[in-house]
Amino acid sequence: MSGLEHFWSQSDGVGRSVALLLLAMSVTAWVLVLWKGWLLQRAMADIARAVPAFWDAASLADGRARLGALDREQVLLPLLAAALAEPPQGTLEAAGQPEAQLTRRLRDALHRGLAHLQFGQVLLASIGSTAPFVGLFGTVWGIYHALVGIAASGSLSIDKVSGPIGEALIMTAAGIAVAVPAVLAYNVFGKWVAACEAELEGFAHDLRQMVLDTGRGD
Repeated sequence: MSGLEHFWSQSDGVGRSVALLLLAMSVTAWVLVLWKGWLLQRAMADIARAVPAFWDAASLADGRARLGALDREQVLLPLLAAALAEPPQGTLEAAGQPEAQLTRRLRDALHRGLAHLQFGQVLLASIGSTAPFVGLFGTVWGIYHALVGIAASGSLSIDKVSGPIGEALIMTAAGIAVAVPAVLAYNVFGKWVAACEAELEGFAHDLRQMVLDTGRGD
């Protein structure tokens, strides 16, 4: 702790700004990791339970009620609503073929659901890719600041050089420490989102077939 305190006291405004930026990136990454981990695990569990429960229902009303009870992240219910919706009369959407209208509505609902599941992925990727460079910049600036201070003092020895440079290298380590969890979480969450996407696409396809087979327009 004393080393960090000494580093902070010896740093200038730029060095402290870089340290605060890395801290903010770390906090943001961990909040996203915890929140998205909870959300995606819940979504996958809901999809795994809700889809079979819907197809096991005796009626469409019963199936909708089961989805409403199990679909906590609201990624399945919008697909059912889109499959049973009717476009406003007098619009270009209503002028198209019923099959095309149905496909468009399901596609839009699917994209909205996926956007909800993918939220935060870009930020995680950005933190994972930029944090090491931010830390490296902090190290370079810290070394420069330390060498300027040593030159101004007029005394040069290995102790006076190794201490400040060693402390400056902490910034590179901090940047890597911020990036690694973000990158790992991004990869894991990408796999989970892809699994959810496959299930949602299958459900949307089955809904479309059901509506076309029964000839329902609502």
